[in-house]
Amino acid sequence: MVPAAPILVIIFSVKITDEILYSSAVEMARAVREKRICAVELVRAHLERIQAVNPKINAVVQIAADRALEEARKADDALARGEVKGPLHGVPFTLKDAIETEGIITTGGTAGRRGFVPAEDATVVKRLRDAGAILLGKTNCPEFGWAWESDNLIYGRTNNPYDLSLSPGGSSGGESAIIASGGSPFGLGSDAGGSVRFPAHCTGIASIKPTSGRVPRTGHFPGPGGTLDAIWQIGPLARYVEDLNLILRIVPGPDGRDAAIAPVPLGDPEEVSLKKLRVAFFTHNGIVAPTEETAEVIRKAASKLSDQVARVDEVRPPAIEQTYAIYLKLFSADGGEGLDGLIKSAGTTEVHPLMKRVLEIQRANAATMPEFGALIARWDAFKTAMLSFMENYDAILSPVCSFAGMVHGSTYQRLPSFSYTMTYNLTGWPAAVVRGGTASNGLPIGVQIAARPWREDVALAIAQRLETAMGGAVRPPI
Repeated sequence: MVPAAPILVIIFSVKITDEILYSSAVEMARAVREKRICAVELVRAHLERIQAVNPKINAVVQIAADRALEEARKADDALARGEVKGPLHGVPFTLKDAIETEGIITTGGTAGRRGFVPAEDATVVKRLRDAGAILLGKTNCPEFGWAWESDNLIYGRTNNPYDLSLSPGGSSGGESAIIASGGSPFGLGSDAGGSVRFPAHCTGIASIKPTSGRVPRTGHFPGPGGTLDAIWQIGPLARYVEDLNLILRIVPGPDGRDAAIAPVPLGDPEEVSLKKLRVAFFTHNGIVAPTEETAEVIRKAASKLSDQVARVDEVRPPAIEQTYAIYLKLFSADGGEGLDGLIKSAGTTEVHPLMKRVLEIQRANAATMPEFGALIARWDAFKTAMLSFMENYDAILSPVCSFAGMVHGSTYQRLPSFSYTMTYNLTGWPAAVVRGGTASNGLPIGVQIAARPWREDVALAIAQRLETAMGGAVRPPI
């Protein structure tokens, strides 16, 4: 195993308050535009914070300090001329190591790509940089993104800033850990079963998986396409819901390369009338019972909304208990042949123990062609039943996961517990997460808010209300 290289050899002496460092990206951008802080100071402060916390959490695995500082200088020079590049002018960010970046190693967590340097930025990276954002570096993830924790043979495991003996979740766990720790105000991850939502739950930040077909995945490794293409999306993570909204206004829309992306207009959460919304909530999905603390946070969230919306009903969609069975069979139907091919194409000769377990599960659950045809029909019926339920509701509140506190190496011992997020990968609906409370062990507990297809504005409007009512992100003890 190759440890992460030291992040910096220079200690910066920037005087910058935690009030700015832990503020939102929206506020950082405003402070830069109003010249209350310069982009160089802001980037240096984040690099300094990364240097302070990364030895403990191992979240940032590649750093672009020199390039980031040079871009920050150019941003300050442009502002001095009265030029603003975009809504994120001078604001730093990080990226999951599965999203390709020109000139910066992108491994996707697999050893065969330990030295791979992309020739161009992924579409979403280009769009963020065109909006003025400055890339600090890349964050850790599991091999090919196939785990609900962040560990691989190149960089090792990432730790949770709330409890260093635990994982920050996955697969976008490096991203969630550094954002929660103040080393980055926002970033992007990818979500095929909960991979931006579960890490947000583990580290007490906010995230959203957009509607399938909303954000182009060109330049993500592994890339789009195939039978399961509709299951996954790229989505933002941040400490504040307002930042999710800002980022979602920058990264979506067709790019002429990802064929699944539709030109559907994005609504504005500020224009959503909460008083007209009908909200359902449930605490148990019929698959794995949540801890009582988790259930209580969901009930409290529902209560906080009760006088803000048209109605709140405790009711569970009738098809939802099928989630895990359908999801597991979909990802295992080919008996691991697709994953074997991906491993070989990456030039990987040794895989992580978590990946070995994935292959074991897939081989044990392989389907025949008739079985696969029946599975697709069952999946279609599931989506129809879920959509029918939403004739009477605009959003659903639920747990993100059945527990708080992800033990390293335990993904495939607790796989059904992640079925709470899997549901909305199967439907393709948008689903946001915001911190709702704290468990007795001091770990955050998130609330998941799902909405109808293409209604990210509804999910974010409710998430914003819950963030205000329940406190949102809290700085971890690191």
